[in-house]
Amino acid sequence: MILKVTSALLTIIIFAVTPLSTAALEPGDIAPDFTLQSSDGNSYTLSDYIGNKSVVLAWFPRAFSPGCTLECKSFAEYGHLLEEMGIAYFMASTDSIKRVAKFAKALDAQFPILSDSKKQVSQKYGVLFLGMASKRVTFYIDKQGKIAFIDNDVRPKTAAQDIVQKVTELAI
Repeated sequence: MILKVTSALLTIIIFAVTPLSTAALEPGDIAPDFTLQSSDGNSYTLSDYIGNKSVVLAWFPRAFSPGCTLECKSFAEYGHLLEEMGIAYFMASTDSIKRVAKFAKALDAQFPILSDSKKQVSQKYGVLFLGMASKRVTFYIDKQGKIAFIDNDVRPKTAAQDIVQKVTELAI
């Protein structure tokens, strides 16, 4: 009996804190525009890249967690390959700007880590989990602003290398 009540309460809580989405994003959809603050002190707007560069947006759950640290280290070590390919790339989370700036500094990340502390952009991208943090999902956005691919199976340790391979495969 206690298990059934606990399960029912947990289900109610999950539905209460998780916003209902009208439709999940899919390849071919126009990527939702955003402007977010970054670890480098600047703000970045997706529409600024339309017509000029493809964009990789790598959502991660929480700065300083083991998997997110591995993913950031991968970008720090291999991100230059994406730059050489003409790709704009960002990591993004629902952490505060202060936390992502501290994370970037601690890992010597020379690329922008975006903060969606209001959780509005992560909600638009369908990556907000239980209303609290983003899921680990990478979006590949072509020069026209369309989603070319969505990777829901990110391997943190080899994230940047995998992205280089996928960008080459997609020819974006």
